[in-house]
Amino acid sequence: MPITPFLAGQAFDPEVVRAMACAFEAVSKSLSSRDPPKVTADIVAKKIIELAQRGVRGPDALAARARQELNLDE
Repeated sequence: MPITPFLAGQAFDPEVVRAMACAFEAVSKSLSSRDPPKVTADIVAKKIIELAQRGVRGPDALAARARQELNLDE
């Protein structure tokens, strides 16, 4: 599932959208190995968008901060 459906009404540079998409994919892959997942895709997407709005850039930084703030590093 891509992050783009969650970006309705949001304005980001294409480079930031690519970073968010990569981060979303990375975090989503880690969720798919959990049974049941602790959070849903929309929660992950919202967190990544929030982090990008706060100025976090780069797919690795976005993914790491999302995992941290959603307590997925366990």
